[in-house]
Amino acid sequence: MRYLDTLDARSVAPSPEAVAALRAFDEPLPAGPGDPAETLRLLDEVGSPATTAMAGRRFFGFVIGGSLPVTLAANWLAGAWDQNTGLYRPTPGTAFLEQVALGWLLEILRLPRGAGGAFVTGATVANLCGLAAARHRVLANAGWNVEANGLFGAPPVTVVVSAEAHPSVTKALGVLGLGRSRVIKVPVDDQGRMRLADFPALSGPTIVCVQLGNVNTGSCDPVAEVCRRARAAGAWVHVDGAFGLWAAAAPSRSHLTAGVGEADSWATDAHKWLNVPYDCGLAFVRDPHALRAAMAITAEYLPTESEFRNPGDFTPELSRRARGVEVWAALRTLGVAGVADLIERNCAQARQFAARLAAAGCEILNDVVLNQVLVAFGDAERTKRVIQGVQEDGTCWAGITVWQGRTAMRISVSSWATTEADVERSVEAILRVAQR
Repeated sequence: MRYLDTLDARSVAPSPEAVAALRAFDEPLPAGPGDPAETLRLLDEVGSPATTAMAGRRFFGFVIGGSLPVTLAANWLAGAWDQNTGLYRPTPGTAFLEQVALGWLLEILRLPRGAGGAFVTGATVANLCGLAAARHRVLANAGWNVEANGLFGAPPVTVVVSAEAHPSVTKALGVLGLGRSRVIKVPVDDQGRMRLADFPALSGPTIVCVQLGNVNTGSCDPVAEVCRRARAAGAWVHVDGAFGLWAAAAPSRSHLTAGVGEADSWATDAHKWLNVPYDCGLAFVRDPHALRAAMAITAEYLPTESEFRNPGDFTPELSRRARGVEVWAALRTLGVAGVADLIERNCAQARQFAARLAAAGCEILNDVVLNQVLVAFGDAERTKRVIQGVQEDGTCWAGITVWQGRTAMRISVSSWATTEADVERSVEAILRVAQR
């Protein structure tokens, strides 16, 4: 409670002294039992000051939402329950909550109501799940059982991605044996969107990966037209919507996700724009049988027979925490209107950042369509110095990126707690450092 109560009054970045004090943890392994209260005291007194205030109002370094209070409390309760939510019969409470939450998510994200879903660690594993289902289906359509026979001797699978696809997609392709380099990269426009004029002709077993929410600009690929072309060729469309998929829940932003329901699989994060505790990723697949075929497990000792969904049949993990509990708590508390308001407010705050910084003479490099703002303060070296100075100042925290050859500060607005006053205070700090 003390940590949360003092979060907004402290520097967003930890002080060098706090980081140096972490050496207190590097002690000999105790020979015997100790006082649990003393362990917690040390953890708080030494650990808390050395954390970055990612849960606070003015952390804009990555697309990280703070934890809504109800989701943090739900997380504590789920931790106390300590349910290994892989199978319904041993853990009906948490497995059923996840099933309800998945239904609500399909509704709010405007995805097909019959789609299958999975709670995983984050968008990297969510992308892996969606692409594993895609691999299963396109090869099954070609007469090949990839789960049984592997990729040795399998028909080749063509993978089409954006030239600015997120590295998590690339990593998932590598893990699945589809190759990090043997992909067709579609050139992008000046906002990072796929250029349809350069989209390749499709034939044979093919997976197309599109993006909702470019990690730098927030831009969205033309999903509807990609899906139309893919459908005509019998290809599978996977959507990496780590944060951008949530635009579907906001009335003024939903046009950016037009056609998303026509895709075949989707990946997103709840620990980004739904503001639940880390970690919580989400994978959805139109054909739940394809996801289950890629992920299901059987063993003689496991009670897999059930009248309800076994969560472990849809995820890479069998041992897993009940991530769906805090998602259920967030959706139950916010409702449709509350989620929409959260996203609308963050998008408006991103536009506030851009307008105030542009008025002061800073260069805004992107069209601010969602929650991402790219800012340059002159050449690369000066921009780097400003970013370092802002991080050291401690009023707020924004990160660095290089996008289409330009070094920039990347501001990501994702927290339920951020206010217009926080934006103004942060802008003042950024301009103060830049002028200095």
